[in-house]
Amino acid sequence: MPDTPSRDARATSLGSFLAAISPPMTPALVLRRDSLLSNLQIMQALCDEAGVRLRPHGKMHKCSTIGLLQVELGAVGLCCQTVGEAECFAAAGIGDLLVTAPVPAWGAARLAALAAAGTRLSVVADDEGQIERLQRAAHSAGAMLHVLIDVDLGLHRAGCPPQQATALARLVDQASHLSFEGVQSYLGHLQHEPDRQRRRAGNAAAAHRLRSLVEELSDVGLPPRLVTGGGTGTYADDFANGVFNELQAGSYAVMDVEYAACGAPQGEDWPFEPSLFLCASVVSARHKTHVTTDAGLKAVSVDGPPPRVVAGASGESKWRSQGDEHGAIIHPDFTALFAAASDRLTLSAEIDAIDEADSIPWPIDAPKSGALVWLQPGHCDPTINLYDTFIVADEDGALDHWRIDARRRWES
Repeated sequence: MPDTPSRDARATSLGSFLAAISPPMTPALVLRRDSLLSNLQIMQALCDEAGVRLRPHGKMHKCSTIGLLQVELGAVGLCCQTVGEAECFAAAGIGDLLVTAPVPAWGAARLAALAAAGTRLSVVADDEGQIERLQRAAHSAGAMLHVLIDVDLGLHRAGCPPQQATALARLVDQASHLSFEGVQSYLGHLQHEPDRQRRRAGNAAAAHRLRSLVEELSDVGLPPRLVTGGGTGTYADDFANGVFNELQAGSYAVMDVEYAACGAPQGEDWPFEPSLFLCASVVSARHKTHVTTDAGLKAVSVDGPPPRVVAGASGESKWRSQGDEHGAIIHPDFTALFAAASDRLTLSAEIDAIDEADSIPWPIDAPKSGALVWLQPGHCDPTINLYDTFIVADEDGALDHWRIDARRRWES
């Protein structure tokens, strides 16, 4: 692995780095290779130092090239959220996969087929019916599936109450083609909690309950080999609490506005830096208040905070949706106007008045038609899922292309 420039050097050169990049078309999703590699290396080193296995979550990047790189750097394998992701990553040669959500009924046979073909395939279950389906599928395929009991400690998306986990573990242990692997608990409700004290307290309470469950399972002769979970937003507390022996972090590889806003778990600076950027073209610059780019709702996920303008426009410019295919870059002089507008008709009238007012000059530092504007995604996972390819950029402007191959559904 080649040496990468220091974090401080990269931070000071972000503007010049982006200025050297010229994607062949926009909107384009661009990875800064050196920053990505730095993030991967740092998290792997932190896990190694803590004595915790790193199993990065592939749902974030959906890219087998990144997954293979993570394994090359020391990860034990990947997490997957869907059957399709597991099939893609297995086809790419990633040999140890954990599907972190209970799979639909049709998925059991497809996962068993992966296991029969040689992938070490782990799955989670949170009820008896799932365990029965997994057993039937594995038996039919002549395969062994490794099963973790998914435990709900506050997310309330999937997972059984902790008091039911031991009974489910016994069912797995009694099944001929299932192997009891351990327990999973993903504390997704804590990952972006902006109040660090609440985040830490919630993590500590969950760790205490999970530790009690591990002791209970050990007392009945079913000691978990794996206790897996955690994430980017809680990684330092996950290490400190000492109950997880496998970390499922994902967003650390690229970071986003949402993680920048909530801050690192223990009040420290993030050791990871932004490596993912969205390049948009200015397609119209006919108004004093804003310019229009080709990055709208089909280019930017808006389930979290809006993307942050990082280059190509004035420092405090803001992105705002203008529909499916377009987004506005609002000049700092007028961001308050857009924020205060009660409806589109009112805003439209105010923009007209500003354009017609001789007393209000055109901002001289606004982007021009044809210019590039660079954004940092607000929420990385769903933004990445909108694209087929990462453009991977080196510091000298050279470009590579990595397919986001696990975003598509693999048909039977």
